[in-house]
Amino acid sequence: MYLMYYLNEKNERVYTLNKTSPDGKPTISAHPARFSPDDKYSRQRVLLKKRFGLLLTQQPKPII
Repeated sequence: MYLMYYLNEKNERVYTLNKTSPDGKPTISAHPARFSPDDKYSRQRVLLKKRFGLLLTQQPKPII
């Protein structure tokens, strides 16, 4: 069993073990993706993020 979550009407995470929310929508995994130091495609992912402006260094600073 994996921990899953869905967003309620207040946009808050509600954790569950079910594969569907009470609305019937599929839930989202609460676990991060696996990490491998031998990742062959990390360079390509960074280049794509840089091309489309998705790197954290390319984002405006959040207003606190």
